[in-house]
Amino acid sequence: MNSFDELWSELAPIGRNASTGGYRRYAFDTAELDCREWFVATAQARGLDVETDRNTNLWAWWVPPGIDPSAPALVLGSHLDSVPDGGAYDGPLGVVSAFAALDAVRDAGVAPDRPVALVAFADEEGARFGIACAGSRLMAGALDADKARGLVGRDGLTMGEAMSAQGFDPTTLGPDPERLARIGEFVELHIEQGRHLIERGAAVGVAESIWPHGRYRLTFRGVADHAGTTRMQDRHDPMVAYAHAALAADAAARATDSRATFGRIEVEPNGTNAVPSTVRAWLDARASDEPTLESLVARVADAAASGALTNGTEVDVTTESTTPLLTFDAPLRDRLVDVVSRSGAGSDVPVLPTAAGHDAGILATVGVRTAMLFVRNPTGISHSPDEFAEPVDCHAGVDALAAVFTDLAR
Repeated sequence: MNSFDELWSELAPIGRNASTGGYRRYAFDTAELDCREWFVATAQARGLDVETDRNTNLWAWWVPPGIDPSAPALVLGSHLDSVPDGGAYDGPLGVVSAFAALDAVRDAGVAPDRPVALVAFADEEGARFGIACAGSRLMAGALDADKARGLVGRDGLTMGEAMSAQGFDPTTLGPDPERLARIGEFVELHIEQGRHLIERGAAVGVAESIWPHGRYRLTFRGVADHAGTTRMQDRHDPMVAYAHAALAADAAARATDSRATFGRIEVEPNGTNAVPSTVRAWLDARASDEPTLESLVARVADAAASGALTNGTEVDVTTESTTPLLTFDAPLRDRLVDVVSRSGAGSDVPVLPTAAGHDAGILATVGVRTAMLFVRNPTGISHSPDEFAEPVDCHAGVDALAAVFTDLAR
């Protein structure tokens, strides 16, 4: 069993739900804490110095003797948390591959000329508290610390309360410019969330850009009433207004080749025989450029307001997070393409955009030189138990990352 396979077999059982086959690793819950313990143990077994930063991101440092520890570091990694019933590969593939690439580099006798760090960013998916890439956003100053502490999770606890319950100090949250300054380059390996590599017949690709995207909370307010005795014309039903918004989102996204998803709703009082009083719905919207994204969200908001007006309900639209269009550092991107093409991972290394958000994108927005490698996903499916990568492609990803590691660390 090679290094990747051994590490993958250790991590894979953690947080897996036996009934669905999906993963439930949410920030500061038992499964996510177990993943953290795995990271620490894996790093310590390799003689790395492990630390948790002020925003609960995990770092494992390799600083060989004679190397200036303050020199700009090469950083590799991803995240360990998941969406509800998510797949095994989204995030963890990048962390496991970083450790496996480290093993390969060391086995080859390569010694870096500068510090190297492996990182697992906290709460990338935002599944518990609603804001994606929370750990990297806090570090970059893109998420206000007070706002983060006050975010309320699905269980009713705030992020601050959840942190305190697990021994973390929420008062330390906030920008970390000194740590950002230590990052020379950040390279994140990730499973592809789409079908570009399948269509190109390539095991590994390099990211070109990340679409602009955002999360928006729509709150529809009406009047709770009896489902049997209340005439349709007498109802103030917020679910009807929500339905207008959902249909408008689908139509607007299809018309512009964009993405619009209402993946989560909460209904009060949530009774089968009761007209709802409140519907909260979260819109995830993405587009190839910012004007298209703004237009898409505006069309959904207009449809929600129009739907509410027809039956005497009200709607509020709150922007929870937005990320602008991100184009990765072109010289670093081209360097990765050249290195990977010569590594044996494949002579054809596609350069492709992605509509998914990543910690690499957050760091890039504050001036960190970042790049991404993608590993082929034969299902094209992500955020689902059906997400998958063939072992041979995972190994190709490790080989590619090890080649990049060797090139950039010297």
